Amino acid sequence: MSTFEPPAETLADVVLVDYGLGNLRSATRGLERAGASVEITDDPEAFAAADGVVLPGVGAFREGMENAGPLREALTDHAAAGRPLFGICLGMQMLLTSSEEADHEGEGEVTGLDLVPGTNVRFDVDRKVPHMGWNELSVERDHPVVEGVDGEYAYFVHSYYAAPDDPDAVVATADYGVDFPAVVANEAGNVFGTQFHPEKSGETGLRILRNFVEYCAER
Repeated sequence: MSTFEPPAETLADVVLVDYGLGNLRSATRGLERAGASVEITDDPEAFAAADGVVLPGVGAFREGMENAGPLREALTDHAAAGRPLFGICLGMQMLLTSSEEADHEGEGEVTGLDLVPGTNVRFDVDRKVPHMGWNELSVERDHPVVEGVDGEYAYFVHSYYAAPDDPDAVVATADYGVDFPAVVANEAGNVFGTQFHPEKSGETGLRILRNFVEYCAER
């Protein structure tokens, strides 16, 4: 039985970006349980009215950036204004500058949002790729989104992982033959992402979503 206590009232208004590749239904349910009022939209004008924006994602880096291309300016403006932007899985990878995935697939260079400078690299380990399943989180530095989750487990599905230019961008790691970033954030702290799916990560994921919603409410 779940021990997570949903809040009695809405804490923050959150936009879930609909660009054709997100896991929108389960992400919406998780955010609502965490105390958010959720609007699913691809309307850039909605970003400015929201307390926070969530960029979900499942799939390939090139397709993600192409689909989200019309929203690039709105997303970067939102981040530049110091407002919370939360990338999930592919959405987290899209926060970076580039990805080896496009080169690996013979598709050439693709430019990400460049909000957390760095690239996404493919696992080069003697283990099954994609990395799929539960893995332990190791919090490396303080950030509101990871409060209370050090040593807890989250659910991952990915073949590439973030390699930020600045080591301080790594908020939490997990081990899969290599210590890889499980959570990253920009220097200001308002742009961050999880490589795992919080909406599929049980109590740990709900705690992270609640941390995000509370962060939005406090901004």
